Amino acid sequence: MAATRWYLKGQGYEFCNCQFGCGCNFGGFPNSQDGSCRALVGLAIGEGRCGEVDLGGVKCAGLFHWPKAIHEGHGRAVFVVDPATTDPQVEALAQIFTGQLGGNPWEILGPTFTVQGLVRAPITIEGRGRKSTFRVEGVGEGRGDTLKNPVTGEDHLVDVVLDRGFIWTRGECGAGSFQASAAGLSVAAERSNWIYYQFEWSNAA
Repeated sequence: MAATRWYLKGQGYEFCNCQFGCGCNFGGFPNSQDGSCRALVGLAIGEGRCGEVDLGGVKCAGLFHWPKAIHEGHGRAVFVVDPATTDPQVEALAQIFTGQLGGNPWEILGPTFTVQGLVRAPITIEGRGRKSTFRVEGVGEGRGDTLKNPVTGEDHLVDVVLDRGFIWTRGECGAGSFQASAAGLSVAAERSNWIYYQFEWSNAA
């Protein structure tokens, strides 16, 4: 039986505890101080559909903790959806994000973690691009900024291009700080990797 067709298009807000740029993007392994991957990832879905369910306009987030590299598994995740998200939308996203319907990046990421909770909380996004704050009421926030020229203090704009990137192909990199806690999972880091990106994902052949 064919899997339900889905696609998502929008903006991603990725805060993790790696050093700037994130070692996972270059060699597959975190370059955080303890070798773990802890992250707050926010999504603002501009357009999307899963079967008959319209996902356009949904805002959601994930708290993630992998003890080592993502591909080594044993991760834990808590997902957050804005209260305006309907039950059919939540069910559709749950199937997508756990990899049940196939399609990158979630068919790769989904099997590496166990979902330990779902939280409904208001989500707001302030600023634009690299200078954005992704806030989840009662859970936490990620605050992003540009990297800075160490001599002049001016914005130092750095992009990473991954021709075969399965999450994003062009990331606008910066320095970010984040803290979030929900359903027994807490993640945080100060002045670590932060990437703003456009995503376009689907399970289309």
